[in-house]
Amino acid sequence: MSTYPTTQINLKREVPATRIPSGEPVFLPVGTIVRITQFLGGAYTVESYSMGGLFRIAGRDADALGLEVAPEPAAPSAPAEPGADTDENAVWGKLKTVFDPEIPVNVVDLGLVFDMKLSPLPGGGNRVDVKMTLTAPGCGMGASIAGDARMKILEVPGVKEADVELVWEPVWNPSMMTEAAKLTLGLM
Repeated sequence: MSTYPTTQINLKREVPATRIPSGEPVFLPVGTIVRITQFLGGAYTVESYSMGGLFRIAGRDADALGLEVAPEPAAPSAPAEPGADTDENAVWGKLKTVFDPEIPVNVVDLGLVFDMKLSPLPGGGNRVDVKMTLTAPGCGMGASIAGDARMKILEVPGVKEADVELVWEPVWNPSMMTEAAKLTLGLM
């Protein structure tokens, strides 16, 4: 688990961010006072009273918070052989690194992922199609969360294409969470 300051931080430089929950892209000015509320899935959720709420800052911009930027994930040492099977567990593992910036539980354990299919591509490699929902249909972070999931799936060896579709049927409810998620959120 990464450690980070729980006290106030003055931003060291202007930084691109995403307003939570609207999903609106913004720039937080240098000197803005923020407090990190969580660091999960490679992104920081910060709170700023002067800017009016919560914001998501990418891990590559950790230097703006006065923190060390984590190295990019290493590419696979060798490309998968054409037609090689993609490890389905590796795809699920990557999906478990995707988080709603307001909830400290990954999208799989929250019960947001309804379907994941692997399909071989004619030229080799595989395509992954995921259907997922959100805890609330009006969440502006939906496109950002789906985009994060897609990018992480593309890191899995053998995956050449990925699509993450947001769906609203069936409607999500707390009973869809794993027991681990319910424990984390204090619902058990």
